[in-house]
Amino acid sequence: MNYQQIIDRIYQAVEPLMGKGRQATYIPALAEVDPDQRAVCLQAIDGQQFTAGEADTRFSLQSISKVFSLAMALSLEGDQLWNRMGREPSGTAFNSLFQLEVEHGIPRNPFINAGAIVVSDILVSHLPHPEESFIRFIRAISLCNDIDYNPVVADSERSQGYLNAAIANLLRYHNNITNDIERVLRFYFLMCSIEMNCRQLAQAFLPFASHHKPFTYGQVSLTSSQVKRINAIMQTCGFYDEAGDFSYFVGLPGKSGVGGGIAAVCPQRYSVAVWSPRLNTKGNSVAGMKMLELLTTETEESIF
Repeated sequence: MNYQQIIDRIYQAVEPLMGKGRQATYIPALAEVDPDQRAVCLQAIDGQQFTAGEADTRFSLQSISKVFSLAMALSLEGDQLWNRMGREPSGTAFNSLFQLEVEHGIPRNPFINAGAIVVSDILVSHLPHPEESFIRFIRAISLCNDIDYNPVVADSERSQGYLNAAIANLLRYHNNITNDIERVLRFYFLMCSIEMNCRQLAQAFLPFASHHKPFTYGQVSLTSSQVKRINAIMQTCGFYDEAGDFSYFVGLPGKSGVGGGIAAVCPQRYSVAVWSPRLNTKGNSVAGMKMLELLTTETEESIF
């Protein structure tokens, strides 16, 4: 299959969508990003890489980073992790406070904000220096040693992070956070501020596509079964209240972020990363979602 020709075609096909949606203006630093950019990178299991657009331009991972924090927490705690959160789709916005209150401080899954804040609390509890441990893991899995946090983005998000602070306080009220709230939020916002380009992100997701190979990166080690289960959670929960549509139109496990990125995997075939900052009303990249839909339509490769 000529992946490069397919990548080139889908990149051009979404040109009419480039003016639709808007970037995440509620995070001041992200509002300054040029919204009319797009990129795609497909990383095949055999090592070949295919790109189009601004594949070397770095962007803020935001919620995509929650896949890596889940991998790290699952490596540390195993199934004990699920005592503090569920594995079900949320059906509501990623920052819903109402759902968390109704369900007594137990987040639906590790990819909504409440769940990721609990995961951050777990990492802060286990790791003497969580920021250093987490970025080492990211650099190892992406094969790139200069990936880093963007403290400007983290500070920008914290300056407007009233709802996340409310979520953290409600979690603490229900005894689902054990560390100092401000300490946990500081790590959470830094985690979301990590910047990568599509080449690096596709490389970082490749181990989730090739789960027959050992998943060991420094302190983080997962079994093949655990990797497949992370894929299952990406499939059902990776796109908040648009997860059903993503399964229907794309048919791959994946995770989006409000920085405009999406990463997905086709098990035993490839990982793929797309980026375009303009978002739809659910917080997912307009052009990115369409590029992935066209990719699986043209290749006829999905998990179904």
